[in-house]
This record gives sequence, structure tokens and C-alpha cells, in this order.
Amino acid sequence: MIAFGYRDARLHADELPLERLAEAVGTPFYCTSLSAVERTYGAIVEAFQGLDVSVCYALKANSNLAVLRSLAKLGAGADVVSEGELRLALAAGIPAERIVFAGVGKTERELAFALDSGIAQINVESFPELALLDRVAQARGRTAPVALRINPDVDARTHEKISTGKAENKFGIEIDRAAEAARLAHSLPGIALKGLAVHIGSQLTELQPFRSAFERMAELFRALKAEGLPLSELDLGGGLGIPYQDEAPPHLGDYADMIREVCGGLGARLQIEPGRAMVGNAGLLVSRVIYVKEGAARRFLIIDAAMNDLIRPPLYDAWHDVMPLREPPPGAPLAPVDIVGPICETGDTLARQRPLPPLEAGDLLAICSTGAYVSVMASSYNSRPLAPEVVVRGGDWAVVRPRQSFEELIGRDRLPDWLEESGASDRQRAVEGVA
Repeated sequence: MIAFGYRDARLHADELPLERLAEAVGTPFYCTSLSAVERTYGAIVEAFQGLDVSVCYALKANSNLAVLRSLAKLGAGADVVSEGELRLALAAGIPAERIVFAGVGKTERELAFALDSGIAQINVESFPELALLDRVAQARGRTAPVALRINPDVDARTHEKISTGKAENKFGIEIDRAAEAARLAHSLPGIALKGLAVHIGSQLTELQPFRSAFERMAELFRALKAEGLPLSELDLGGGLGIPYQDEAPPHLGDYADMIREVCGGLGARLQIEPGRAMVGNAGLLVSRVIYVKEGAARRFLIIDAAMNDLIRPPLYDAWHDVMPLREPPPGAPLAPVDIVGPICETGDTLARQRPLPPLEAGDLLAICSTGAYVSVMASSYNSRPLAPEVVVRGGDWAVVRPRQSFEELIGRDRLPDWLEESGASDRQRAVEGVA
């Protein structure tokens, strides 16, 4: 796993022992290696040398401002799916001309803000969205730069909840109506048709679905160009997977070579939008054992991280490796345990029947490959404050998102006037822990 490994029997993030970070910030906490993110970005850029390719990081994977600023300084663009993500990208220093706005349900407000921001491209996913964007652009005296996201009806062969390129999925314009949509877009005064876009899903572990989708897009691109439509951009989306357990995702070089073969002769400027592949293995979640419980049928490690901190196992039955922060000695006995959190649901199970060495209350664990789709999906369910986020680079570290306080958690709510009375003093006692 990139950036994390044992040294002197202690698990380190870059040059830092994670036990030291746990002592400083408490548990649970997220840890991201910025050096790992930067190395992966560099490897992606190198793999596409010689091709006209823009690398736009998909913020939905991990929108931490420190991650975004690191990538902005390296020249990365951004793929965003909400006004909030667009504002984050701009705040991180990613220039508007390197930002693509995707997503199936953009609102009128979001489209207006995107236009006012001067972003590079809006990926339109339906005929109604195209009509709305045309009206918004004309009302603002602007012309919207557009790529049409096409649904190629290709099975990504990934988890059904993160597959986006099949005919029954909500995303994109069906490929049989792509030419109709392109002609309409080109005729609208508020629209500047630039290209086509596709994204068939996330966590793909083989090249063939990519190839099938890209071949269909290349054929469509050529046909529309032959009609005289002004296409110059082909957005190939993201979706390249990472190893969580025993997956063997395509090598970056093989992925890039396939794109060269299929799309290299189109005369199009290409865009790719990696998210998980960029950050997934650059992060982990550190947690402490609260209790070891001997159940009637199973042994449980009850830890202080929970499904509100890591929703992927309950939501997707996802696998994440688990490592003790202290390296087990050679030949240490292993026994299966269920790793569970304190939330009042049986679904709050983060790993089942994992062979681990003997652990006790107070011991520390790292849950691996949590750099993508983890902290961004966290919640305060069971009124649990959001865990802090720490970034490391070499021997440096910083808390970049502090642990949410109980005052902040309770302060999100407002009482109506007719319930106020003594409510303010009651809330203050709750925050201060006074009975």
C-alpha cells in the first residue's frame, strides 16, 4: 500500500509513526499522504506523455482542500458534480479554465454559477438540461461551453451501485439519440458544442469495458465530425480501480496505451477524470479498540470508528484491509474477529472474520485504502462528531479538518421561538457536560 508500512515494528505514514499522530489528535482520524497523491498524479501524467490529455481530478472521491491544493500546484484540473465542489476547486486554486462540471441533476443556480465562474466545460446529460442551460446562458449574455455526456450502454462489470454506463442507469444521453442531441446543441444560441463525454462507472478492474465504451465514442465522434459538427474535445471520464483485496486493476501504462490506440487518431483533446485511482490508497482510518467481546458465536473487536466514519462496508459490502499499528511478531497466532463500531445497528460492521493477532482494549488499528469515498461520505449519525483529517508529507503533518466539537454538532440546530424558553441554558449545559 503506497506510503504506509512498518518500520521498527510501528506502522508509519511516510516518515511518521501513526501512534504519534493518534496521541496528538485522538481517534478515530483519517490520514492522507499528500506525497502518495502527488506521486500518483505524476505517474498518470507520465503514462499519457505524447497525447493531448487534460487530467481533471474527480473531487467526489476526496474533496479535502489540502489534497486539492496539492494537485492544483501540480497543474491538475478538476471534475466537479455540485456547486459546492466547484467552489472548493476554485478555493484550492484550480483555475476555472481547468474545471469540468458533470452530474445528472445540475440546478439552474448551479449552471448560472458555473457560467459566471468561466469554467472550461459543462457536461450536459439530458435534453431538459440542454434546454435549461441554453436559457440560463442567453439570459446572462453568455455562451455555455458544452460536452454531451453519452450513455454507451456498456456494462462496466463493477458494483451495481457504481455502474453508470448501462441503458438502465440514470446517467447520460442514450447513444441512439446522441446525434439528435448534438445537432440540437449546435443549433442553440446559448450553447457552444465542444465535444462528447462518457463515464461508465467506478472501480473498474479490467480494460475491456473501457475499450468497448471508448470505441463506441470514437465511432460517434468521427460520424458527428463528418457531419460538420464542431467537436474538439472527448472526455473519457474516470473509473480506474485500485486494489482493495485481491483485485488486479489495469496498469496505468496499459490503460494509456489502450486510449492511444482507440482515441489517439481522432484529432481531439482528451480529458480523463481519475478520482479513486488518485487518492484511494493514499489514505487510511486509524481507530482504537474499545472492548474485546467474546460473543456466543463470534469474537468482536469493538472500535471507536463506525459506519458513520466508513460507510463503504455496510453500503457496498466493501473490503478494507486492517492492520495493527504495532507489527505482530513472526509466528504470532491469528484468530478470526469481526470488527464493529459502537453504532446501534448490526450493519455497523467494518470487517468480518478477519484473521488478526491478539488485540486488547486500547490497541490501535489502521483501516486501509480509505483515501477515496470515505471521509467525503461521513456523517454524524448517532450524534457522533465528524472525525478529524490529517495530512502528511515526509516528516511533516497537519490537522487540516479538526474534529467536530459537541458545541458545533448541537449548534447546527435552531429551536423555534415557542420552544425556546430555557432551551438556551439547557443546550449550554449539554455542551459543557454539566448535569
